[in-house]
Amino acid sequence: MTRVSVKIDKDGRLVLFGAAVRARRLALNISQETLADLAEIDRSHMGKIERGERNVSFLNIVRVAQALQCQPSDLFIDSGL
Repeated sequence: MTRVSVKIDKDGRLVLFGAAVRARRLALNISQETLADLAEIDRSHMGKIERGERNVSFLNIVRVAQALQCQPSDLFIDSGL
């Protein structure tokens, strides 16, 4: 079984997810650094999530969603996934 990575995300799903995170963050008018602090994720890692450069683990998706005051499913719906 092939491991999912950024290099083989040909459909751009990671980019779509990252864009949904960024849109929610901007709607809340918070900085990337603030979001990273609220989610207890390193700021540079948060930037990579928003740019679609990281395959985010489930637990980090939950943390990000909580920090964005939404459900994890909302991020998938917003991204069109």
